[in-house]
Amino acid sequence: MSESLVVCDVDEDLVKKLRQFRFRKETNNAAIVMKIDKDRQLVILDEEHEDISPDDLKDELPERQPRFIVYSYKYQHDDGRVSYPLCFIFSSPVGCRPEQQMMYAGSKNKLVQTVELTKVFEIRNTEDLTEEWLREKLGFFR
Repeated sequence: MSESLVVCDVDEDLVKKLRQFRFRKETNNAAIVMKIDKDRQLVILDEEHEDISPDDLKDELPERQPRFIVYSYKYQHDDGRVSYPLCFIFSSPVGCRPEQQMMYAGSKNKLVQTVELTKVFEIRNTEDLTEEWLREKLGFFR
């Protein structure tokens, strides 16, 4: 009796919100935090944050439960240019229940495809989510 991988659908209202978020005009950092509704097997909105640094965002994430985050980050390049990359961050802390971890892991790719993002990162400890970590990760996309 093996457990099959559960792939959750994405809530339609969340899909619309994520599309709007992608084309937002604001120039501050912002985040959409998502979780899985286990009973409905659906990725749903958990929280929205405006003007939030990576360091503040990590304080908003649960330490023992996975979350998906789409983060709009004001990235100041070394040459002075500014860009606003959209990042997908999968927070999958050590110590989560295995079935919860499996459900999130199984649904990650579908969500990434739905929001059409290429900058996809994973953290295993919420403390790792810092400005320095994000800048280092984004440095690979220059």
